[in-house]
Formats: sequence, structure tokens, C-alpha cells
Amino acid sequence: MKNITHKELLESVVHFGHLKKKWNPKMSPYIFMEKKGIHIIDLNKTITSLKDAAAALKSIAASGKKILFVGTKKQAHFIVKELAEKVGMPYATERWLGGMLTNFSTIRKSVKKIQTIEKILADTEAKLGKKERLTLSRKKDKIEKVLGGISGLNRLPAAIFIVDIMHEHIALAEANKLNITTFAMVDTNSDPTAVDFPIPANDDSTRSVKLITDYIGDAIIEGLAERGKNKEAKSETEDAENKEATSEKKSEKKEVEKKAAPKTKADKVVKKDTKPAAKTTPKKVASTKAKAEVKTKKAAPAKKAAPKKPAAKAKTTTKKTTKAK
Repeated sequence: MKNITHKELLESVVHFGHLKKKWNPKMSPYIFMEKKGIHIIDLNKTITSLKDAAAALKSIAASGKKILFVGTKKQAHFIVKELAEKVGMPYATERWLGGMLTNFSTIRKSVKKIQTIEKILADTEAKLGKKERLTLSRKKDKIEKVLGGISGLNRLPAAIFIVDIMHEHIALAEANKLNITTFAMVDTNSDPTAVDFPIPANDDSTRSVKLITDYIGDAIIEGLAERGKNKEAKSETEDAENKEATSEKKSEKKEVEKKAAPKTKADKVVKKDTKPAAKTTPKKVASTKAKAEVKTKKAAPAKKAAPKKPAAKAKTTTKKTTKAK
């Protein structure tokens, strides 16, 4: 943001105020002196207040919120419209409709009418006569003239910038009622306490209005550029985090697949070979030997008893022979 000099302010006639008889006593802190019945504004106060206002507007623009520009007087009409279109912000330069902020829902409905009329006129199948088309196009132009600047405003703005609060007193009252932060060019005949960020300056000169609005426009453009950079940085960090998360998920999937994979024949053979080696401990070998000895002892007497059976049969045969004799 470039620094504004006293020379530029003097060349743009920012220091000229109103006649002494028209002054507002609340503007006394911003008045430097009186010359030939005209108050001269203190440019040091103008520079400090302008920098504060520009910094606040820059932060609002960086946060992605909307700023409404209002300037319906002849000196500010084209300048404010050009600035708002350059910055991409809503504006009201033709006429301030009562309730444009306080009754925003109904104003929004009338803005939607423009879209419906455009659809009807663009529809080739609709059988409209020349008179009907003319009436619709005239109605559309009438609404666009007053509300065309706020057609992209879907909700209430975060801030409002006003040129000449005496001329735009309704807009200021509505903004204060809804607690919207107000920025305004304040001349010596105005009340600076009614504005959150007053900028003491000559609001009747086109050169003065252009200089101050251009400075504020540059601040808003810087804020929008910062917002774009922050978005890019966030998207890069999110992409990096997503890549890390996907790599972690892939590694986890591979581990799970390894565990759940079918065992190969080589693994089975190795396991079969290792199982008997683990079972044949010295204690188990001793126990198996003891069991074998017990079995042999039990089997030995059974073998000795086998030859005695024929002897018994011999006795019976001898008895039978004696009887026969």
C-alpha cells in the first residue's frame, strides 16, 4: 500500500471545508484553521484516519466479506461505481432505496425479478408480442438502474463506505441500526461521531473523492490478493495432508494383506520340521523310555504262562488212561 503525501492531498483540494456558519462543532478536532470564512481541514489527521480506515477495509476484504459503496451525489456517482466494479464489490450510486439494508429480504426479491425477466426474454419458445417484450425490458432496466449494483449481494454487507454522510443520512442510519461498520468521508458540516471510521476530507470535489477512494481501493485489492495467497497455501497444505493420509492407508492395507495372505508350501514344511524339534525335550524322552520299560515288564509274565497249559492237559490224559485200565 503506497503512502499518501501532503502534496497530493493539497493538489486534490482535500483540505477545503465548508463555510464557518455551516460547520458542526463536533468536527473541531479535525479543523486546522479558518481562512476567509472557510474552515481548513488538518491533513495530518486526514492521513492517520485514512490509513486506519484502509487497514480495516483491507482486513475485511482479506476475510472474504463484502463492502458496500454508497455515493449518489453527482461528484461521486461515476467515481464510486468505477471503483466498486474494479474491486468487485456491491454499490449504490443511482438512488438509495429506503430499507435497502433494514428490509433486505424484500429488496432481494425485487433483484430476483431481474433474473426471471431475463429468462422470459431469452426464451425463444415464449410467444411474446412486441409490446409485452418492450414493457418487460423497460421494467428490467428500471430495476437494474437502482438495484443493479447489489445484484451480487446475497447477504448483508460487513461494512459500508459512504461519500458525504449528510447526503446519505438514510444509508448511515440503517447501517448503524444493523451494527454494520461504517467508513465515510466527513466534511466540516458533518458529525464524525456517527461513523466508526471517519475520514476528514472535502466531499464536494471530484479530485478529492477520487484520491481517497483510489487509496481505499488499493487497500481492498491488497486484501483480496492476500486472501488468494492464503487460499493457495491452504490448498497446498491440504493436498500434502491428503497424500500423507493416503500413503498411510496404503501401508496399512499392505500389512493387512500380508497377514491375511495364504501360507506357501515352504512355510508349511518349515513349520512341520520345527514342531518335533520343539517337542523332543530331555524330560519328554525320559518319560517315553519309562513308559516303554513298564510295557515290557507287563508283557514278560504273559509269555511265561503260555507253556504251562499243555502240562494241565497231560494230567487229564493220564487220568483218562487209568480209568480205561
